[in-house]
Amino acid sequence: MFKLFTNDFWDVTARLILRNKIIIIVGIVLVTLFFSRQWDNMRFTYTEANLLPDDHAVNITYNNFLKKFGEEGNLIVFGVKDSSLFTVEKINAWNKLSQDFKKDKAVETVISIKDLQKLIKDTENEKFKLEPFIKDSISSLSQIEKLQNELFKQYPFYDNFLFNKETKTIRTAIYLKKDIVNTSARKDFVINTLIPSIEAFETKNNLDVRVSGMPYIRTLNSQNIVDEIRLFILAALLVTSIIFFFFFRSFRATFISLIVVCIGVMWTLGIIGLLNYEITVLTALIPPLIIVIGIPNCIFLINKYQHEVKLHGNKVKSLQRVITKIGNATLMTNVTTASGFATFILTESKLLKEFGVVASLSILAIFILCLLIIPIIYTFLPYPKDRHLEHLNKRWIGGFVDWMEHMVKQKRIAIYATSVVLLIVSIIGIYQIKISGSLIEDMPQESGFVNDIRFFEDEFNGIMPLEIMVDTKRKKGVMKLSTLKRMEELEDLIVETPELSKPVSVVGLVKYSKQAYYNGNPKFYQLPTSQENSFILSYAKNSSSNIDLLKNFVDSTGQYARITTFMKDIGTDKMERIEENIQTKIDKVFPEDRYDVTMTGKALVFQKGTKYLVKNLAISLSLAIFLIALFMAYLFRSGRMIIVSLIPNLLPLLVTAGLMGYLGVPIKPSTILVFSIAFGISVDDTIHFLAKYRQELQANHWKIKTSVYGALRETGVSMFYTSIVLFFGFSVFTISSFGGTVALGALVSATLLFAMLSNLLLLPSLLLSLERSIANKQVLREPSINIIPEEDEEE
Repeated sequence: MFKLFTNDFWDVTARLILRNKIIIIVGIVLVTLFFSRQWDNMRFTYTEANLLPDDHAVNITYNNFLKKFGEEGNLIVFGVKDSSLFTVEKINAWNKLSQDFKKDKAVETVISIKDLQKLIKDTENEKFKLEPFIKDSISSLSQIEKLQNELFKQYPFYDNFLFNKETKTIRTAIYLKKDIVNTSARKDFVINTLIPSIEAFETKNNLDVRVSGMPYIRTLNSQNIVDEIRLFILAALLVTSIIFFFFFRSFRATFISLIVVCIGVMWTLGIIGLLNYEITVLTALIPPLIIVIGIPNCIFLINKYQHEVKLHGNKVKSLQRVITKIGNATLMTNVTTASGFATFILTESKLLKEFGVVASLSILAIFILCLLIIPIIYTFLPYPKDRHLEHLNKRWIGGFVDWMEHMVKQKRIAIYATSVVLLIVSIIGIYQIKISGSLIEDMPQESGFVNDIRFFEDEFNGIMPLEIMVDTKRKKGVMKLSTLKRMEELEDLIVETPELSKPVSVVGLVKYSKQAYYNGNPKFYQLPTSQENSFILSYAKNSSSNIDLLKNFVDSTGQYARITTFMKDIGTDKMERIEENIQTKIDKVFPEDRYDVTMTGKALVFQKGTKYLVKNLAISLSLAIFLIALFMAYLFRSGRMIIVSLIPNLLPLLVTAGLMGYLGVPIKPSTILVFSIAFGISVDDTIHFLAKYRQELQANHWKIKTSVYGALRETGVSMFYTSIVLFFGFSVFTISSFGGTVALGALVSATLLFAMLSNLLLLPSLLLSLERSIANKQVLREPSINIIPEEDEEE
């Protein structure tokens, strides 16, 4: 009985593949049809990525808030900054546009200038009543002037909510129904109703309308992801096939490779559908990744086949040797690459787990497809023509191999010195890396909706919701004057923070009630005194409308209150400072025994998620290194060889991290992926080189120098080919409109380029420097082989 993954195992595998061609082809077709049936189960995400595990304290707090007050990300705003809006015709058209949205079944409520209500004191009935600022429509400029005067000067309750009194910017707020915010109905409303209506209004009235809000941003962002999947797949196929053809100069080999990776993409999409995963900004990267990773598999297999054919001219023998000689190495390279992705499964983040599962399964699937399809197709094809083998004799390739050999022989000290300098410079750069938790930083920066976000940040201090929930630990505790005063003190800090918008809470409503009690005098827009409180509350209790006003700020029991503010798109450092300042104020103002006050909201959840991922980066990368070290231990049974194999792959990671520091590329969810992905892929070259080196050792009776140079000459070309394909393949992602995807593509490309040079120069140099101790290890393990003394080796 043979052992798994030994030469005997691969001999049997080769015979099974080549003797059962038809059965295997039918099997692949059936599996592909099965996976294609699963595509209907694919769905696109309707929320932004939650990077935290479900049981994380921040998520628990956020979910508790949602239970009390419902979905907080249901607000869409649209606004205009144009003095020409304040004409009779245009202001009425603006109000009509806002009112028309109320008819849509996806909309819960719309608040525009026409909907704003004055709180009026009704002395006769001892209650407050509401009167609209605009009763029907505006018919004269004097009405507009009166409206502006009242809104901008008399009623501070509405200030910075629907208008900016300094710049005269006007906006309307649409609150979607909370149960449709994270469904396809939201997308239908935004794409089919909101955008066409606003575009028609802009054309008719010659006004530039800005639109924003989390439902709007999510919808357009998701649409960009969908559009880019197609773009990436086509670009990856085009770039990799062009490079492949440039190297091999064979339409046949190029076409075979394209067949393999296209089936691999079909399987990947089928896996996503089969597992019922959503297509997110991460899982959208996997289909083109499979193309980029699958092509190097094809290069190694086809290059080996052509090399064997040229050597002895026997096609069947060549195909058998393709499987037996590099099957193990190709398996190990794909397993290590899959392991780099699979480490994300061990994180607690659902987003990363799904990415890790799909990517690792897809990589193993593309390996199986390459190993089965390429040898089988070549059995049906005629013997390769001379022009198909010409690339093996290209002068520039020979020159490149000679240069590598010369460097390793003559410039070993220079290679070590350069590596040490790079290491030192990179470590200095690493200390300059910053962490970014911005929710919109990776979104398409030149897109209209991101420009609109910037507009609302300038005019209304942001649109990213930050919520503070106050638990008074007793029913109706919110309306206690002592509680309101504490909330007001906290709101004063928020007002003083330039990155936050004016807060909205029950405090403003109570202040507004006092102003109304004193006949609308803006000087009395303040909390009532204890003496005034009883009179004002008696009016409030008699006002049925007050219940409607309170429901968004206070829960039904009166125990919980919310303070809502909106945040600018700021980095993690500023966010942490603001959070710390608010928390310090909360601790000072709200006694722990009487109040439980928590901060939450999408902006905070995302920032905490980024910090969580950074913490998990070290864990996932360490796991990847550990797993790959285990594979090396399995291959070579030598501790020194594990170290030798890891050094050339860790150095490029450090160089890339250093580059991030110098170039100001922050650590964020997208760039965090770079290290595990790049390490898992770059170690492939090491495995191919060391696997060939091991074969050369056995063939050359453990002559170390001869074996190193032999391995360098045979695998150097394939390593160069695959590294170039990977470099340009990952560079495809730089055409993305998402900043994070661009950074991911550029950084992985750079890392793989460094890794190629490291594996072709530093790795052989290390082997030669450690040759005597390695040889001694091999003597102990292979006592039956005669070792030729070092002095007899040829240089």
